[in-house]
Amino acid sequence: MTTIAQGYSEAMVEVGYGNVHLMKAGSGRRLLLLQDDIGSPGWLPLYRDLAQSFEVYVPSHPGFGKSERPAWMRNVRDLAIAHLWLAKNLGLDSVTVVGLGFGGWVAAEMATMRQDLFNKIVLVGAVGVQPLESEIVDQFLLSGEEYARLGFHDQSVFEATYGSEMSPEQLETWEINREMTIRLAWTPYMFNQGLPHLLGMVDTPTLVVRGAQDKVVPVSCAQRYLDLLPNARSETIDNCGHCVDVEKPAELVALIEEFLAG
Repeated sequence: MTTIAQGYSEAMVEVGYGNVHLMKAGSGRRLLLLQDDIGSPGWLPLYRDLAQSFEVYVPSHPGFGKSERPAWMRNVRDLAIAHLWLAKNLGLDSVTVVGLGFGGWVAAEMATMRQDLFNKIVLVGAVGVQPLESEIVDQFLLSGEEYARLGFHDQSVFEATYGSEMSPEQLETWEINREMTIRLAWTPYMFNQGLPHLLGMVDTPTLVVRGAQDKVVPVSCAQRYLDLLPNARSETIDNCGHCVDVEKPAELVALIEEFLAG
């Protein structure tokens, strides 16, 4: 079933491994946006603004949010293959992928398997590679709300997005997402030791973006992507934490539009 509200459509898309929740809007060049591990509370300003210039697809990862959980899925490469299957079913090819945090890792894994699928790649606060300095924050030492808040430099933006008190539904969603993250990325935590050895084959133009005040993913992760990808450049957004997509959507949209115009 597809429902339409606030200028976007929402549907459960049947794929061979289960149903995937998908939000979609806009027209023009196609853009696949892969969410971070905390998911999304709905159709965010970033999606709305990107849909002014692009046809935007925002799936929830299998096992996250409203998407069905495949019982067999045990690592991020499985998840990346599942998204490749979804892209095939949706008829997506020669698409730009924007990966946010955990979704950046998924995008990078997808690119090592199907580089031809992507015309350009944007990685925002991406995990997936082991930081050479500092560590990726262990979300399982925190509550779901504490971890989500840590992604924001400006707490007023967090509260404008989620409220000052979390709803039971939001808390439940975060716990569903955290449980699936444990299944996929617990050992080693939030990176794949093999990925750095494969990124050298991905010569797709790539933009690596991070928030200057990111307290979740250390800057050395972004630097590793820059060092390993042969056709990558970087941008930093000031006064911004890990959740660049929510905290500084206008700035991120401007960077994406400029990158895709080049």
